[in-house]
Amino acid sequence: MLLEVKNLDVSYGSRLTVSGVSFELDKGEIMSVVGESGSGKTTVIRAVMGCLPGSGHVTGGSVLFDGRDLLKVTPQEHRQLCGRDISMIFQDSGSMINPIRRIGTQFVDYIRTHAPQKTKAEAAEMAQDMLKRMRLPNPENVMQSYPFELSGGMRQRVGIAMAMVFRPKLLLADEPTSALDVTTQAQIIRQIVDIRNEFGVAVIMVTHNLGVASYISNKLVVMKNGRVVESGRREVIAAPQDAYTKELLAAVPVLGDVKYYDR
Repeated sequence: MLLEVKNLDVSYGSRLTVSGVSFELDKGEIMSVVGESGSGKTTVIRAVMGCLPGSGHVTGGSVLFDGRDLLKVTPQEHRQLCGRDISMIFQDSGSMINPIRRIGTQFVDYIRTHAPQKTKAEAAEMAQDMLKRMRLPNPENVMQSYPFELSGGMRQRVGIAMAMVFRPKLLLADEPTSALDVTTQAQIIRQIVDIRNEFGVAVIMVTHNLGVASYISNKLVVMKNGRVVESGRREVIAAPQDAYTKELLAAVPVLGDVKYYDR
């Protein structure tokens, strides 16, 4: 088992916002965490990554990654894991990129931060190779571009390329398509599946879209008010047990007689 989250509790200040969350993820699996805004989805993956904002802190449970409890490792060990073995894609990768520095400069700095033994030339070669794998046209031009010169979809692919450059074992994706148009959303979703197939990386994707979750996932976790209300594999879609899951399914768009989550 690659990742085991057991009875995870997260608080902001003295307020408990996530309670008793548990799930397991094996190598190469894709799991979607689904729920409405404020359900605690993003808090869960940020707790796994160790990047809770503000006063957020884990108050209970364990996060076992490759048998190591991420809540008990030293800050140095955690920094070594994050960015190499565990990476994250954000909702809008463009907002995470410095707007006044070229993509290549930032990408090279990122690589050399985690692999200081690499020369600038070696890091640039790694960056261009990964941009090419992400199907970005003219990687050399992308490296010389500023973020504002790229479309939203291209910036998101740059974010994915940076997250995947060290071939992590676990990729966390925080609603990576919600800021994109429908066509680009479909391209990014397919790309995440291709990444899993090519690199064998396990993926946890946060989304409010149950149709996308059904299409991409081996496992689903449904959250409401900071708790898991239902989890499992295809049965969560085929035969939901919780009333809230049924509500989410009822909200999925219908095209003719076909639900959006049907394959």
